[in-house]
Amino acid sequence: MMDQAIRLVEEAFRSWSSGTAANEPRRRVRAPNGAMLHLMGAGDSAAGFLGCKAYASSKDGVYFFVLLFDAETARPLATIEADYLGQVRTAAASGLATKCMARDDARTLAIVGSGLQAFTQVLAVDCARKLAEVRVFSRDAARRADFASRLRDHVNAEIRTCESARDTVRGADIVVTATSSTHPVFLGEWIEPGMHINAIGGNAASRRELDEAAVDRAERIVVDSIEQSKIESGELITAFRPDARRWEEVIELRDVVAGKKPGRATAQEVTLFKSNGVALEDIALAGWLYKHAAK
Repeated sequence: MMDQAIRLVEEAFRSWSSGTAANEPRRRVRAPNGAMLHLMGAGDSAAGFLGCKAYASSKDGVYFFVLLFDAETARPLATIEADYLGQVRTAAASGLATKCMARDDARTLAIVGSGLQAFTQVLAVDCARKLAEVRVFSRDAARRADFASRLRDHVNAEIRTCESARDTVRGADIVVTATSSTHPVFLGEWIEPGMHINAIGGNAASRRELDEAAVDRAERIVVDSIEQSKIESGELITAFRPDARRWEEVIELRDVVAGKKPGRATAQEVTLFKSNGVALEDIALAGWLYKHAAK
């Protein structure tokens, strides 16, 4: 499934780069009682689907749905529960970024975080680079041990748990941060030449998994959407605040996929993919699911 998800996201981003797909950044509405509605939409004429993801969140839980329509006739096609779908599509984007940006010989993954998003992230990166070793850190020792145990049934790599984020990332070829932290969990002083980083946990200006030094050390920064990143990428917003011209150096993943921009220039270059998650990814997977369900 993950191989297919990466291919679907790649096709959607290629359509976006060519102008046959469009994406609208996430918008949020908070109710007076504190619950929040999140809305994001996209259309892909090449794939034939138009739709939006709508989800609501509160202290009691989060509920995800994709509304899918025919891109030509606007005929409603399906309402799809989208919690796991969201985990897969976020991971697929990281897998695609890893495929385009990590060194060809990258085989060691360090992941900070052991939640639901972290699990699919490992599966996607393994699809892109066939990992030899996965190192895991999260604050709860029992959770990271359980996470490592479950991973062993899904990847052939050696799985190790670590006692700190610093130990986890030391010597790693690829680093994934998959947390909900508002404070950096990965520091620039830990970066080593040739490292590729997927920062996927934060999608709000108030969240930061990387400190300013880590952003500064990245020689190539790729995002899924610059427009959305200016709203949601806390790491980039903070690092670029003294000099807004730095946004001009940021590359969109769709242009890397289409070959308009390189994902990596040299083996020693430090590359960063800052993911926020865009609706086009949801529509790509939802459309594929709809076609198979319809059969």
